[in-house]
Order: sequence, then C-alpha cells, then structure tokens
Amino acid sequence: MLEGLRGEESIAVLCRREGIAESLYYNWSKEFLEAGKKRLAGDTARAATNDEVKHLRREARDLKEVVAEQALELRLLKKSMIADGGDDE
Repeated sequence: MLEGLRGEESIAVLCRREGIAESLYYNWSKEFLEAGKKRLAGDTARAATNDEVKHLRREARDLKEVVAEQALELRLLKKSMIADGGDDE
C-alpha cells in the first residue's frame, strides 16, 4: 500500500502483482489515511493490552477489598455506639 501512496507504480500494476482487487486497495488506503488523521488530531483511543486489563482487574479487586473492610469497620463502630447507648453528650 505504501508503494501505491508513494506513486512508485500505478495502483493497477501494484494490485495485479499482489493479487488483490483495486477496490480492496482503495479501502485499505482510505482506512490507513483516516487512522493517520485521527492520530494526528490526538485521538489516541485504543484497545487495552492483556497486561493492562489484568492490572486494572487486580486494582479494581484491591479497591473493592478496601471498601469492604471500611464498610465492615463502619458497621462495627455503629454497633458499638448503639451498645454504649449512643452519644456521650
């Protein structure tokens, strides 16, 4: 495809040599140029890698554990306050 973009050979010759339809070449070329425009415009959204997903899942699990521990501590504090008769005022 890059050869075609460089204009080194005609698209017809390039497609015949590679055994692809010209319409397929033009679809690929359009997608390639659109991706380049998005990248230059700062649109860098991409799919996460497996390692990133694993890290995020581990981090989410750790945060859930912290929230669960704090909820349990809060519940125990409330129960102890009720058992003590509430406020000391």
